[in-house]
Amino acid sequence: MIFMEVSSAAANTTVANYLPIVIQFIFAAGFVGTTMVATHLLGPKLQTKKKLQAFESGIKSVGNARQPFAVKYFLTAILFVLFDVEVIFLYPWAVNFMELGWQGVITMGLFMGLLLAGFVYIVKSGALDWE
Repeated sequence: MIFMEVSSAAANTTVANYLPIVIQFIFAAGFVGTTMVATHLLGPKLQTKKKLQAFESGIKSVGNARQPFAVKYFLTAILFVLFDVEVIFLYPWAVNFMELGWQGVITMGLFMGLLLAGFVYIVKSGALDWE
């Protein structure tokens, strides 16, 4: 019986800890919804041909804005994000280096080896070559 009382008290405390987050989420969602509805109702509704044209800092637009980009551009961007995120894992390892001991060194060595193997594959496959 005592175990059930302690368990329910811990569960209530956990739920109470998340209450501010739920309230903040409700306020944020309400603000976004109210702002979207208000701008839709209060905003101007007149659409002329001149208003619907693209505006580029006073310069007349030339050509189609839907020109395709090279796949190499997107590939380079994705690879940058991939390797940039991988570097983020080095910071916690460096901070806890002494506590992790040799197991941490071996694990990080394996991680860096796999990361380097992936980079070598990308360079050899020509993913970063701009021709």
